[in-house]
Amino acid sequence: MSVNTIDPAEVAKFEAMAAEWWDPTGKFKPLHMLNPCRLDYITSQIAAEFDRDLKTPMPFKGLRILDIGCGGGLLSEPMARLGAEVVGADAAARNIPVAKLHAEQMGLTIDYRHCAAEDLAADGEVFDVVLNMEVVEHVADPQAFLTACQTLLKPGGLMICSTLNRNAKSFVMGIIGAEWIMRWLPKGTHDWQKFITPDELYALISTAGLSPVDRKGMVFNPISWSWSLSARDLSVNYVTASVKPA
Repeated sequence: MSVNTIDPAEVAKFEAMAAEWWDPTGKFKPLHMLNPCRLDYITSQIAAEFDRDLKTPMPFKGLRILDIGCGGGLLSEPMARLGAEVVGADAAARNIPVAKLHAEQMGLTIDYRHCAAEDLAADGEVFDVVLNMEVVEHVADPQAFLTACQTLLKPGGLMICSTLNRNAKSFVMGIIGAEWIMRWLPKGTHDWQKFITPDELYALISTAGLSPVDRKGMVFNPISWSWSLSARDLSVNYVTASVKPA
């Protein structure tokens, strides 16, 4: 398996938590809370790019979607329910049987694989959409990783990429708040120095050969205890959309 962008220490963190992916009160509670906001952005961007009506049954039928860094399948499963042909890939081997079992229990057909983006690219795999959510801050070489993701896209394809901004607020919210105080995540899950600013990510995406077309913040409201999209506040969590020139 290609390991040129995989960080073994990062993989080990998520391997240790693999069994808890589908526990909404466990170590992946933040992702369960964030997931509706992520899905809102993902589905609207895919629908707009491929002219799909989300009100129809199986609106993503005919689309091939890669969920890179799929974990337990929190995004792969909704994409499959919307009709897409889904490949879920993860560098952490223990995540794959967890994801497979849950998909089977839900009656969903998803192609889960223990591999890296580079492996899929080397095999000549191509997709209409690459979901690259909360992964780029965990790889050893973000530029090489994003370039591999670009290779995996068909001309006219769409990549959705989310990560965390790097500033004082993201350290307070993403490290001190989420890991130390709220204990939503085990200490050490994130390395603040690996966080990427929106402008840095846009530059990396552009260098990889994609055209950034949109970015939004994902903002947590401690009063309503919920997440929402913001066109202005990209200070902590944010998500981007980019397309591969046709």
